[in-house]
Amino acid sequence: MKRNILIIGAGGVAHVASHKIAWSGQFGNIHIASRTLRKADAIVESIRARSSVPLTASLDTHVLDALDVAATEALIRATGASIVLNLGSAFLNMPVLQACLHTGAAYVDTAIHEDPSKVCESPPWYENYEWKRREACEKAGVTAILGAGFDPGVVNAYARIAVDEYFDRVNSIDIIDVNAGSHGRYFATNFDPEVNFREFTGVVWYWQGRQWQKAQMFERRREWDLPVVGLRATYLTGHDELHSLSQHLDVPDIRFWMGFGEHYINVFTVLKNLGLLSEQPVRTAEGAEVVPLKVVKAVLPDPSSLASSYTGKTCIGDLVRGVKDGKAREIFIYNVADHVDCYREVGSQAIAYTAGVPAAAAALLIAQGVWDVRRMVNVEQLPARPFLDLVAQLGLETWLREDGRDLPLAVRGDRATVQSMVMPRRHVA
Repeated sequence: MKRNILIIGAGGVAHVASHKIAWSGQFGNIHIASRTLRKADAIVESIRARSSVPLTASLDTHVLDALDVAATEALIRATGASIVLNLGSAFLNMPVLQACLHTGAAYVDTAIHEDPSKVCESPPWYENYEWKRREACEKAGVTAILGAGFDPGVVNAYARIAVDEYFDRVNSIDIIDVNAGSHGRYFATNFDPEVNFREFTGVVWYWQGRQWQKAQMFERRREWDLPVVGLRATYLTGHDELHSLSQHLDVPDIRFWMGFGEHYINVFTVLKNLGLLSEQPVRTAEGAEVVPLKVVKAVLPDPSSLASSYTGKTCIGDLVRGVKDGKAREIFIYNVADHVDCYREVGSQAIAYTAGVPAAAAALLIAQGVWDVRRMVNVEQLPARPFLDLVAQLGLETWLREDGRDLPLAVRGDRATVQSMVMPRRHVA
């Protein structure tokens, strides 16, 4: 019997995941819930309009304030959903997880929970919130898969594969995320500005020498010569996956690097220095109380509106260094996604696509029993090969670069029949 699924959220990531889940034919009833019903309805309309095959699942939409545990629990029971895919704001994780514990539904998210009143808490961040429910999940037999987007998510699986299959000892993992695309707007963020800016306004935490180290945002810059997108500047950034990988893998150095253009940095710096990224309310001369960050969010373009004009590609992967058979080794495991291709397929830009596809794959693997582990886990604690193979079938292939050669690790079709792709030798810094 096919399982029912509840997807919470109707933003860009939920848009992509909902299409993939509906088109998979693996679920009975698919329910999409959002505070704004028209957004959920728009996803259903897009799924039906773009589907090239008859849909076997029913598609229903609901209004939901997912901060309300009782309301979320009631909706899970009313829909008969045995899997809840939490693709709303990271502020929702803990209440949605609690509703899953009450109902026994499996839980999947794509980012660490955040408290709106706190920015960049002490590491490891998962220990501050989700991991406090590990014992409860195991006791209740509830599957809870944390961080099943791309980063975190797929990059965690890349790290797992590298440690298990390509090295005897891993010395360092550098996760590199570069968006080499252009949306044509003066300034915009690729997902919720309120969440996006929070990543870059606090202390940068990274794992070095088997302990937490900190730096300031934009303090450490590094250039990498990457597949397809070429030479790109990145900055050391704090990020979700470091907080689980550092605890679950025996790797002394794990860092996250994100690409930023000079224009983005300049505008961001001005906004921050003016206090416009503050989450603390201020009072205007007319007596109105406003939150500066919410005002900035209101005037910036809706991230979903960027998709139709986006061009270029993303490159995200793990540069892993270590030792194999007594010799030094370096590999780069990565994906390249094209904004135009993503829009053509599901009406999305590549940032949302790279997060939504893995989330859908995680839900499918739970439904198939492969990842239905009845406890709380991060992606690197699960079998990586089935995940990467399914993510490839859903649209995001994985390649491995070593010594200037790019080889298929997980691609669409039969991996054994795909010819290796040899590209001009490039040094990955």
